[in-house]
Amino acid sequence: MKEGEARAEIVAGALELERLGLNHGSAGNLSLRLGEAALVTPSGVSARDLRPEMIARMPLSDTTGAYEGPLPPSSEWRFHLDVYRARPDVRAVAHMHSTYATTLATLRREIPAVHYMIAAFGGPSVPCVGYASYGTAELSRLVVEGLQDRDGVLLANHGAIVVGDTMGKALWRAVELEALAQVYYLGAVAGEPVILPDDEILRTVERFKSYGPRDR
Repeated sequence: MKEGEARAEIVAGALELERLGLNHGSAGNLSLRLGEAALVTPSGVSARDLRPEMIARMPLSDTTGAYEGPLPPSSEWRFHLDVYRARPDVRAVAHMHSTYATTLATLRREIPAVHYMIAAFGGPSVPCVGYASYGTAELSRLVVEGLQDRDGVLLANHGAIVVGDTMGKALWRAVELEALAQVYYLGAVAGEPVILPDDEILRTVERFKSYGPRDR
């Protein structure tokens, strides 16, 4: 993918997350891997005001926050870069403050296998990692640990992160994670949801390796 195309895809992704109600204002952030660099949304810019040229370019080899562009990257740039360094298969990262995922994060609950779509995240749960202040190295460490064998994670008292090998796949997971969080929350309010067994989910994980959105 050329850099101009990647920048346009990030802008489109940010607008889509806002349209779907998964982010609002300048909350959340997005990035795409581009060779040995990452393109990261800037700090404090709403999706509606975001333009391709505003997106910061950050070398993956740097750990100091160095960037190219007219605006500084999101304060959460650390976990974007650290995820790319830890997960060579990941090409897109999306962080959102969606309502039900964030609600569960304030309760510090993982999302269990209340529905087989949990397999879209690589296992029988979406874990909730501990709390650390936004933008810190400690939060980044917790995120990388949580995403070690999953493609989505809740951040205690904060929000959620999803990853994908394309922006389309990351956005798909953002939608599915919020839907799962809503189903689990409403099920827990109504009674006690029945959790699917791990072996069933692991079989579904294998079937899901060819499932999900595809590039046109």
